[in-house]
Amino acid sequence: MMFVDDAEPLRNPDQGAGTSVLERPQTQEAPVRDDGGDADRFAHYVSKDRIAESRMTGRPVVALCGKVWVPKHDPSKYPVCPDCKRIYEEMMA
Repeated sequence: MMFVDDAEPLRNPDQGAGTSVLERPQTQEAPVRDDGGDADRFAHYVSKDRIAESRMTGRPVVALCGKVWVPKHDPSKYPVCPDCKRIYEEMMA
């Protein structure tokens, strides 16, 4: 007959049943800075101060229409965003 000591699992914790930790890959959510759609085909309304700050820091700006991006292109080469224009005109009315 075999004698089982209740304290045995404490002496040798690597043997027998136990628990383990499942490691999950660490994920980091990044804000969406580019909608990848039609908004990239327009020049958007943003204050000149914010544009200058963005050029110095690399931080994104938010247009009146809600588009978030880091300005890199010459806006004079694109038509004005209709949503930005409408919002601006409503603000000035």
